[in-house]
Amino acid sequence: MNSNEKKVILFIVEGPSDEATIGSIMKEYFIGNQVQFFVVHGDITVKDYVSVDNIIKRIDELVEKVKGRYRYKTSDFMKIIQLVDTDGVFIPNKQVHEADVNSIMYYEEHMDTKSPENTLKRNHTKAQLLLKLRTTGKIKSIPYRIYFNSCNLEHVLYNELKDFSDAKKEQMSDDFAEKYENNVTEFIAFISEESVAVPGTYQETWKYIEKDCNSLNRHSNMHLIFKE
Repeated sequence: MNSNEKKVILFIVEGPSDEATIGSIMKEYFIGNQVQFFVVHGDITVKDYVSVDNIIKRIDELVEKVKGRYRYKTSDFMKIIQLVDTDGVFIPNKQVHEADVNSIMYYEEHMDTKSPENTLKRNHTKAQLLLKLRTTGKIKSIPYRIYFNSCNLEHVLYNELKDFSDAKKEQMSDDFAEKYENNVTEFIAFISEESVAVPGTYQETWKYIEKDCNSLNRHSNMHLIFKE
């Protein structure tokens, strides 16, 4: 890729439904550049092989995979954008309740879990990793930003705090993408609504989501993607 060709904007997302939901929107908005998605197939911040000490290296490894797949050079990239679910990890420990459930259940003021000890460990580790990532401005000289959806993308987009099946996520993603096809302005207006968008600068939005039970409530700072 030479200097006259389009620059690459890389989106790192957790699952296929994330790409299906916003892929066409981002490609329309950034039409003057090449938008590529890398699907992690899970939350990289809760992987056993990831720690605060190596998280930047792990993100760099994902970038290297994209570079190898498309024969990009580092200079071909304009920026890296990562999207992450907060999963309520910043809430006070006392809001993690023991309950007879098969998986973690999220509510706006607490979460239920079969093993509070394991969930608290997950929360602490993921919170540390997110702090590391949101204070990291570059990955190997490429501008980097990580944006959150709380408690997850479905909560933000559909205002429903529940665990959807993969099939249901796929259906909802298709419907959402169709709704905003060729209408990126309407999507920006939606994601910028006061009921969803956290006001302030990039770092201020992260400081907000780290307080109290905000990481369980319906919030996002994705609107900043279209301002920076």
